[in-house]
Amino acid sequence: MKNIRNIIVVLPLLFVTACNWMDIVPDMIATIEDNAFSMRSQAEKFFFTCYSYMPSTGSYTEDPALLGGDEIWLSTEYTAASHAKNLAMGNQNAGSPYFDYWRGVNGGRNLYRGISDCNIFLANIDQVPDINDAEKNRWKAEVEVLKAYYHFYLTRMYGPIPIKDKNLSIQDGTELTHVYRNTLDECFTYIVNKLDSVINLGHLPMTITDEANELGRITQGIAMTLKAKALVTAASPLFNGNTDYKGLSDKRGVEIFCPDKTEEQKQQLWAEAAKACKEAINFQTSIGKDNLYRYTSTEYPGLSNVTRAKLTIRGSLTEKWNDDIIWANTSNWPEVYQIQALPRDLDAGKSSSQTSGRNNYAVPIKILYQFYTKNGVPIEEDKTWNFNERFTVRTVDADQQYLLAVGQQTAGIHFDREIRYYASIGFDRGIWFGHGSTSETAQWPEVRAGEKTANQITHSWNVTGMWPKKVIHPRTTVSGTTTVTYIKYPFPIFRLPELYLMYAEALNEANNTQAARDEAIIYIDMVRERANLKGVAESWSNFSTDASKYQRQEGLRNIIRQETLIEFAFEGHRFWDLRRWKTALAEYNKPITGWNLLYNSPGEYYTETYLYTTKFSPRDYFWPIYNGEILRNSNTLQNFGW
Repeated sequence: MKNIRNIIVVLPLLFVTACNWMDIVPDMIATIEDNAFSMRSQAEKFFFTCYSYMPSTGSYTEDPALLGGDEIWLSTEYTAASHAKNLAMGNQNAGSPYFDYWRGVNGGRNLYRGISDCNIFLANIDQVPDINDAEKNRWKAEVEVLKAYYHFYLTRMYGPIPIKDKNLSIQDGTELTHVYRNTLDECFTYIVNKLDSVINLGHLPMTITDEANELGRITQGIAMTLKAKALVTAASPLFNGNTDYKGLSDKRGVEIFCPDKTEEQKQQLWAEAAKACKEAINFQTSIGKDNLYRYTSTEYPGLSNVTRAKLTIRGSLTEKWNDDIIWANTSNWPEVYQIQALPRDLDAGKSSSQTSGRNNYAVPIKILYQFYTKNGVPIEEDKTWNFNERFTVRTVDADQQYLLAVGQQTAGIHFDREIRYYASIGFDRGIWFGHGSTSETAQWPEVRAGEKTANQITHSWNVTGMWPKKVIHPRTTVSGTTTVTYIKYPFPIFRLPELYLMYAEALNEANNTQAARDEAIIYIDMVRERANLKGVAESWSNFSTDASKYQRQEGLRNIIRQETLIEFAFEGHRFWDLRRWKTALAEYNKPITGWNLLYNSPGEYYTETYLYTTKFSPRDYFWPIYNGEILRNSNTLQNFGW
């Protein structure tokens, strides 16, 4: 993807586009078209400009889902992610919205400008003389998918948006330029129809063959997965007949959120989503993607199965183009995310002179609760796991040597958890493999006051005493005291387990039958098996205080949701999933807590300590539209509560 990335950096400077959010075509567009589409080489530059608007998933400056929720918390002294911090703390506003993807300010990219450039490309690519039909049709298909993706991203953020399938002209009058927001149903129908058209034409490649130059570009599988994602989102409670917005009508009297749906209509949306998910899964199987990623490297000979399992979970995110990856974002190869998720020091010899800013991304205690016990059920349900003793200090025995530091003391909440817990979260006395150490048992953080990993300076301050370890490539290292050698990876947009879990979710919601639940469980178990867990039926039957939970629609719904939160921890999914499920109001308003970092003794350190309570309210489910846009175009209806 080297060539693509280089072009993306340069091209936005070459084109003049929007004069407002609708990107009305300026007078000089004929000159742009004459130059940009006069030959293949110039058209290719414009083609990659359409990609340049891709939201930068995994970026602390541009991705609201990374730090704008409750999954990772920041100290007050850390100022590098001010937009995300304000969003997380409940300070969103309509005067200058954070991550404004409608206008392209405050951390947001201008997706309407991106859509406008896509429209310009599609209107002019046929006039290029020196390009063959196969390549031209492929480029057109990719840009159509980008248009669908940009519309989807905006709809997920704002709810109903104005659909922009064609650009307006500078000569168009006020009646045309002062647009209304389309209804929510119209938005999702447009997105899905656009994707269906591309998928059915078959101009996209099945797979990428020129990996050196094309990885990250859109394929048939990406288009099918995006369709599945859009339909699952459309069928979810926030979007599917949500009566919270009943009565919110624009000047035409149109209720743009489409709140009036029967139960049959809601189920039909889930059925359509299930069909799209299964088609996408079948396609992935047809091209050889029928197994989830496994760590198979021989780089570290003689590794235990436990360490290999942890590296499998970490590698599913951090290994470039691994078997899980359906689509990865080549505009972001995380460096900041890795260094800020890395403890201040795992080596006592470096801590006193360490001056580089890292260590600031902290995991709240409530995120620990979402992971299962080693028996594959929630910690509050496991009959063999003492929930009341979760903060009691215990000494680590030798049978835990690949997970916890033998002979050391740590909190009960860290014992007897599933492998994804140990692969995803770094914590006091938890084994941390890699980053220069090849020992499976000799490296761990020591985080209590005065110890080698404890906070020392304000720009490197972890407020909870825990880190999102999963996002750091195991071979990323710190040499000396300040030099970081990164193993970079393109941040995933879609991974194969998401298709499995979306399919299970859609099946369960579309059909309240045991047959549907049985099929859903097959796909949940595929994800669990990779995490060394027994299947849903066996785990709940043998270990849960609610042994029949998986046999009920609501019970299996909760299982699927928890499985999703675990599998995609720290990948930005929790932010959007809590919203589409309409559970964010309850989850976000649970306090942010960490350990008591002022103390050295285990008994005092392992005291849950209050940090903050977010101010999430019903209006926060959707972004506000900038007040200036409402003043400029009185036909634009502001979202509820703003």
